[in-house]
Amino acid sequence: MAERQYHLKFDESKAADVDAYLEYRRVVGDDDGGVLFTPEEYEAYKKEVLPQRLTNRLFTSWTNSAGIDCKLIGPETECFCQHRYKQHRTDFTVIPEARPIQLPCQVKGCRCTSYHYVPLSGSCPVRCKCKHQADEHSEVQPYRCKRDVCQKCSGFQSSYTCGCGETYSQHKMIVETKAERQASGFPVGIDTPYKAMGGLTGFSSLAEGYLRLDPSGRGAPSDEFLAQDITAQDHAFLRAAVPSIQAHRQANKNDYKFDEDLAERMSAMRRPGESELDYYERRYQERSKAQRATKRGVTKPNQHR
Repeated sequence: MAERQYHLKFDESKAADVDAYLEYRRVVGDDDGGVLFTPEEYEAYKKEVLPQRLTNRLFTSWTNSAGIDCKLIGPETECFCQHRYKQHRTDFTVIPEARPIQLPCQVKGCRCTSYHYVPLSGSCPVRCKCKHQADEHSEVQPYRCKRDVCQKCSGFQSSYTCGCGETYSQHKMIVETKAERQASGFPVGIDTPYKAMGGLTGFSSLAEGYLRLDPSGRGAPSDEFLAQDITAQDHAFLRAAVPSIQAHRQANKNDYKFDEDLAERMSAMRRPGESELDYYERRYQERSKAQRATKRGVTKPNQHR
């Protein structure tokens, strides 16, 4: 049976109350112990905590060996201890001088001494080499398996490979101050009063590092990469844009060899009576011939890459 759904309608005043509650949660998090602050307590809390967040914010990320922030940690990002980042200590009156900065979990009974990100495979945490999932391991380093049948697990080690191409063990947690992050040339966004914002500085921060075109990802593609000519090997979306690109270049009187591009486009078309197998064989032979010519120092007009 489908779950019963409720459609709630609010007038303008009630909608403002909902917005105020959401704002309260973003600022306070779980610091109220589950009991809402009174208006006086809320104002006193903000006067005490907000100046700290505006000056002592910590930027947390899961970073690979090349310095790419593959995962920027936000309030709802889960830790190895299965609690969220916002449930760890992130507010400091004075930032500790010791490195790495420890962010212990504040949930009662949790032994997690510092936030540690564990990647997901779909909706589940990745598995250890002992075949058990991360949530079946201890929350204390080196995160040994808690299953009685698993006696050989010396600590969580995963064969998971990130989208950046590096394995789980080649990544590490980075907790840094605003000044340290700026010195690295990474974006810091704007100062925010919200709790446990971690490394989030905008919508692009939600994407994986190798997909982001900002300094904390792999960076914007080079002009040489963006200026490559479009061939039959490119995506259909790019091939469909060839006429508009040609018109733009012609309007700007760029030195563009239209005949060469036309030859490539004609070669990419199926010929009358040509079977699919014959088409792919012909294209393979053309590419092989062009590669051999390139090695001899001869540039073919229909080969731009």
